[in-house]
Amino acid sequence: MAVAGAVCRAAGEALVIEEIEVAAPKAYEVRIKVLCTSLCHSDLTYWKGLEGPRGVFPRIFGHEAVGMVESVGDNVVEVKEGDIVIPFFHPNCEECWDCKSNESNICSKFPFGGLGMPRDGTSRFTDSNGEIVHNFIKVSSFIEYTVVDICNLVKINPDFPLDKACLLSCGVPTGIGAAWKTAKVKKGSTVAIFGLGAIGFAVAEGARISGAAKIIGVDLNPEKFKIGSKFGVTDFINPKDCGNRPVNEVIKEMTHGGADYCFECVGLASLMNLAFTSCRNGSGKTIVLGVEMNGTPLSLGCYELLKGKTITGSIFGGIKAKTDIPLLARSYIDKELHLDDFITHEVNFEDINKAFDLLIQGKSLRCIIWMGRQSPSTMCIHQ
Repeated sequence: MAVAGAVCRAAGEALVIEEIEVAAPKAYEVRIKVLCTSLCHSDLTYWKGLEGPRGVFPRIFGHEAVGMVESVGDNVVEVKEGDIVIPFFHPNCEECWDCKSNESNICSKFPFGGLGMPRDGTSRFTDSNGEIVHNFIKVSSFIEYTVVDICNLVKINPDFPLDKACLLSCGVPTGIGAAWKTAKVKKGSTVAIFGLGAIGFAVAEGARISGAAKIIGVDLNPEKFKIGSKFGVTDFINPKDCGNRPVNEVIKEMTHGGADYCFECVGLASLMNLAFTSCRNGSGKTIVLGVEMNGTPLSLGCYELLKGKTITGSIFGGIKAKTDIPLLARSYIDKELHLDDFITHEVNFEDINKAFDLLIQGKSLRCIIWMGRQSPSTMCIHQ
């Protein structure tokens, strides 16, 4: 099947829409027509270029999307042609010990990482010269049709709004899940969030739903507080305004000893350390969501550890996609979960590079990229 795909041929280069051949799905695979997709900061990170095998090109990025099943391979029974589905990057086979366990969302049958499809490591994309175009974290949604393994796909109600469904692929579940599943934020507790991007705001939303009494946002951009208030942020700290006072001391004063839960959503070892020293002695939890952008190891003082605090990482917010994404969708329908304000812009597929520009400039949370639908060019939803 020959379709249009947005291909990146080298790190940092603009995406070019080319004709791409998409192979038929193999066993346990599904070919879907992408209806809309969105740009996540992880796309941007890989687009800028990484060392080693993770930094391969040419590549089709994109991993937040919603689509319609076009065809299925052998042994696929969960979905059929015409079903509306959400792809996700983090496998959920539902068969291995970890997928069946309540303690983990790290699938041991198909570990996260590696190139290509999860079962054979190959790509389903070739360009007009017959050369391989690489897959991106099991999804590759910046293309009209893509092939996804059934362990990376969940069926949803066809009446669910497409643009909101797109948000449930990665960033929003990661943040909400970190508060809901990983930290298990308690009613009346205090929360501090370091970094107010889409994931940070999703953490705030998860903490709000969980009943946190005080949600403190820490960011260098004062405009983020106005946005954050929509997601439950009650207090804002700009480190520039703290003078000579360390941010952790400010948080301890605001929370009478330290936040019950701290979330690091940027990806800096120094900020992870700051978050850890900002949480309450004896019971405080620090959850790391950001991937350290400089490869710097995390160093913690042993004395801080002996104070009874804990620190843990969280991938995909502890979400088990096949069971938890439908629950999040239901929560939105029941008007418990706020999704609308995450969408700040919309563009057509041919204008996909504008979505990159908006994210690089810090102007968007999520930009919805519509496939085959005419919408005003670079429409701004929220000023």
